[in-house]
Amino acid sequence: MAKGIVVKGKSIVYDDIRHQGAMHMPDKNPWEARVQGILKAELKRRGVTYAQLVEKLAEIGVQETEPNIRNKLARGKFTAVFLLQCMDAIGCTSLRLDS
Repeated sequence: MAKGIVVKGKSIVYDDIRHQGAMHMPDKNPWEARVQGILKAELKRRGVTYAQLVEKLAEIGVQETEPNIRNKLARGKFTAVFLLQCMDAIGCTSLRLDS
């Protein structure tokens, strides 16, 4: 039997079947989606996996883990510094901002 709890009038069931209310993640804003797409596209264009990106970042002195990179890219929220570090690490010298 599923165990549930009501928080602030929202039902949350902890059996991996239903999560509502506070558990809902808001949609990315267009800027987050855009920067996420730019970085993912450059990685794909060069055939660079997240694991390889970790190695390439380490070569330029940036310590990251694969789960951290995966989470940053999934959220679409990361600093301009991180974006530039990634671009430098994968050998990207120019960015095209239009689609």
